[in-house]
Amino acid sequence: MSKIMKRITIIVVALLLIGSATLFGLSLYGKEMMKKIPPLSFQEALDYTLKDNEDAIISVGIFQNGESSITVYGNNSEVLPTTLHTYEIGSLTKTFTATMIAKASRELRINLDETIDSYLDLPADKNYPTINELLTHTSGYKNYYFELPMVSNFLSGRNDFYGINSQAILDKVSDLEISTEDHDYNYSNFGYAVLGLVLEEVYEQDYTQLMDEYLDNELNLSNTHIENNTGDLDHYWAWQEDDAYLAAGGLVPNMEDMLAYAQLQLEERLPFSLAHRPIKEIDATTSDYELMNIHLDTIGMSWIIDEENEIVWHNGGTGHYNSYLGFDSKTGVAVVILSNLSPNSRIPATVLGIKLMEELRD
Repeated sequence: MSKIMKRITIIVVALLLIGSATLFGLSLYGKEMMKKIPPLSFQEALDYTLKDNEDAIISVGIFQNGESSITVYGNNSEVLPTTLHTYEIGSLTKTFTATMIAKASRELRINLDETIDSYLDLPADKNYPTINELLTHTSGYKNYYFELPMVSNFLSGRNDFYGINSQAILDKVSDLEISTEDHDYNYSNFGYAVLGLVLEEVYEQDYTQLMDEYLDNELNLSNTHIENNTGDLDHYWAWQEDDAYLAAGGLVPNMEDMLAYAQLQLEERLPFSLAHRPIKEIDATTSDYELMNIHLDTIGMSWIIDEENEIVWHNGGTGHYNSYLGFDSKTGVAVVILSNLSPNSRIPATVLGIKLMEELRD
């Protein structure tokens, strides 16, 4: 490799490592700025985020007392017509992938305690994580592993994971050396790409077709689908149909479907209740999350359990979108925030969501 290509690769890897934090982080800049956020009400935080922000469209969904409501906000917190915009939800996709794993477990297609080589064609002389370890981000896998398509994706401004197909993921799993010791929580998009491969094997369908059929035929979420670069907003991520990381962040719904999805969680029916049942303690609350009164105490099948506030939640982010879904089964309250802003843009959906949850349950 030439010196120029080596430099490009080093720069790209560094930028990707920084950028990957936006997929599951608060992405708040400046300690002094952060200290000003906790006292703000939900409306004040929303007003700050939308002040002189002409391109912003944030949809706020609430389910409470058995009823749903949707409010759409634009520049300077103007209440807009209740249009059902199509948003990328990034890592919230993982909760859908996890629910399909829970479904496959109930159908006895998958044993959650078995290692992935029970389902994937992998070398026999290596250690592999279990399905549960992948679901809970305790597999020992990194967030992602560098692949050559990431160089051209960076240079062209595309989604980092564009063009990384199932075979590339399978090859990487075959090459990795994972120890048999227990691993700490380490958020892994790669792990959910692997879970997508497992689903493809046990159902003998590609992930895109499998998920779209599940959404339409079983969840009745007809306005949610795998990203195909269509929708009424701008700057959607580009994907190829066989991209493996779709299982980690490739869904695009509207607010009506996300509120229906939240209701499915609150109803505590299987397989949804199985997906957000606590599996492992992770104690992964950072000082930044603590400051915002957000806790990562235990984890189920992708769902984070905030035991301090009795909230089950997940969030997500892409280059130009960020999202949050949180619910409390005891009070029957759920909140969904869908934003067409970057996770780095002022106050993210996660903080807005927890503030609204707190106010609704007071």
